[in-house]
Amino acid sequence: MQLRPEQLGAHLSKGALKPVYTLHGDEALLAQEAGDALRAAARAQGFSERQVHTVSGAHFDWSSLLGAASEMSLFGDRQFIEIRIPSGKPGKDGSQALQRYCEQAAGNDGVITLVTLPRLDKAQQTSAWFTALDAVGATLRCDPIERRELPLWIAQRLKAQGQEVEPGEAGQRTLAFFADRVEGNLLAAHQEIIKLGLLHPPGVLTLDQIDAAVVDVARFEVFKLTEAVLSGNVVRTLRMLDGLQAEGEAAVLVHFALASDIQGLYHARLALDAGKPLPMVLREQRIWGPRERLYERILPRARTLALARLVAAASTVDGIVKGLPHPQWPADAWEALRRLALQFAETASAD
Repeated sequence: MQLRPEQLGAHLSKGALKPVYTLHGDEALLAQEAGDALRAAARAQGFSERQVHTVSGAHFDWSSLLGAASEMSLFGDRQFIEIRIPSGKPGKDGSQALQRYCEQAAGNDGVITLVTLPRLDKAQQTSAWFTALDAVGATLRCDPIERRELPLWIAQRLKAQGQEVEPGEAGQRTLAFFADRVEGNLLAAHQEIIKLGLLHPPGVLTLDQIDAAVVDVARFEVFKLTEAVLSGNVVRTLRMLDGLQAEGEAAVLVHFALASDIQGLYHARLALDAGKPLPMVLREQRIWGPRERLYERILPRARTLALARLVAAASTVDGIVKGLPHPQWPADAWEALRRLALQFAETASAD
């Protein structure tokens, strides 16, 4: 059973808890809130004896975990067992043990289990052990909130504490401003929202109030930069570059991210020119997810010559970020990256 984090409250309010709950994903705040809600719901139903097992390394004693789940509580209380697997890889023995554990859990109404995992790849999500966990209980994927979803998330959190922004376009601008200040840092975003609840009474918040209260705590991931560039969003591209530079990100890594997509578009365009259909080209270039939609928009109208010029520019900037100046480009690596990113965004948005 798959649940989204925002669906958990309604699920728990029904009272019938599943034997096993599995949390996986990168977003610490959502995982923490979901875990706290599950613990509280379990305590309310008498699962008051808690055990925590952390799987660290290859020598974890899985037999002790299986024994703990089958034992009766010494005090007659029902048990809440947490299994934490920080690596997301239980190993061969762990895989078999988790499958046996799920078989036991399905017939034991005296135990509720919470399994916490990091972000999992597709192979892990289709593994026998993860499939067994999902089949016997409920699975919640706690992914980071994307920038496009962040204004709505902020509005919902403000509403929960009795606050809201102005209606209409003014409110949308306020939410966008708020999102820009906290992007990539959901825990800090949560703290800033709580701060607004302490500073101002319930009601409408203005842009000036939010500007005065909310600290710029945005953090950027280098590989999200290319999504902004591929979208042709110049303002966001420059903001992300400034943020990555301020955070001390390596210029070489930023260049790698930009150059990878420049090369990807160029080779995809050459394949289209050779007569291959777009879906086949995208599969061959291993393009999927948000980038797939962006490539589908850009490639049909991208000119091969323009992409070739971008490849040449990326080669020049590769030398600059490694200490080899070019007479026609800025000597500073970050200034060269800004010029390359702007050229890339212009090409991506060209009609």
